[in-house]
Amino acid sequence: MRLDKWLWAARFFKTRQLAIEAIDGGKVHVNGHRGKPSKDITIGTQLTITKEPYSFHITVTGLNLQRRPADEATKLYEESTESHEKRQLEVARRREQRDLGIPLDVRPNKRDRRLIHRFKRIED
Repeated sequence: MRLDKWLWAARFFKTRQLAIEAIDGGKVHVNGHRGKPSKDITIGTQLTITKEPYSFHITVTGLNLQRRPADEATKLYEESTESHEKRQLEVARRREQRDLGIPLDVRPNKRDRRLIHRFKRIED
């Protein structure tokens, strides 16, 4: 089965196109090597999937040509315990930051952008 189809069927990505972009961007590794969307995977294949800020280390346990409900999709893979624990710690850390009022994704507002542009002009 193709890697991009499997990632879509296992519900790691909403569309096959997003799966292809992640694979081409080096976010998916097959057995420790960078993969291609058309790479054939079989049961027992080791995958590393990076979706910032999380990383999944999984073993393929099933193949499904169609996208099925989420509870069936979770039966297509088995996540390593270290990967699961790291993700849970990251979820807890992000939840604490949110509760404390620390912004998770800081984008400059209009005032900040003006200050950045002013700083860059003075430095040039």
